[in-house]
Amino acid sequence: MSLLGVEPVEINAGEFYLRALRSDDRIEDAFAIAEAFADPETQRWLPSFGIDSPEAARAYIGFRGRQWERDVAFSWAICDAVTAELLGDVTLRDVYARDGLAEVTLWTHPRHRGRGVAVTALNAVLPWAFQAAELHRVTYRCGVNNKPSQRVAEKCGFTLEGRLREEKIIDDQREDMLLWSRLATDPTPEQLR
Repeated sequence: MSLLGVEPVEINAGEFYLRALRSDDRIEDAFAIAEAFADPETQRWLPSFGIDSPEAARAYIGFRGRQWERDVAFSWAICDAVTAELLGDVTLRDVYARDGLAEVTLWTHPRHRGRGVAVTALNAVLPWAFQAAELHRVTYRCGVNNKPSQRVAEKCGFTLEGRLREEKIIDDQREDMLLWSRLATDPTPEQLR
């Protein structure tokens, strides 16, 4: 299935809602994004995308919007349902619609870590990925020393498939990455309990 030309969708995730990243006269996500990417822990695990200012964050927002238009990635701002504050981002990237494949990446703003933001958002995105986008397999990678990210994968029903030796440079050292996957046919986390 091709979603080409489909506008970004909003997803209700209970105390959070997911919407397109925005920088316009009504909503400005650029400052929160720039602040999150200035955080040493965010920098440690994620590529910076060159986000070192609100202006660079606005370019990132535009980039994410163009990816929706081309069907190569689908991203959402994770927001507080009451205050609309940006809490993080979840993205299905490297989308190969023909084969039904994508990889998920996500981050949580430093002020909101430990609240279950990433788990709630990813568990809200996966049904859309498997049903609306008709993906069959979503992968997730994280560093072997990134325990919070590993917990997100586990709580979202991903299966650990293996270790990718020295795949990424973290703290100027080569580090192994863990590869996780979830299939459309896998039980949901609620079914696993």
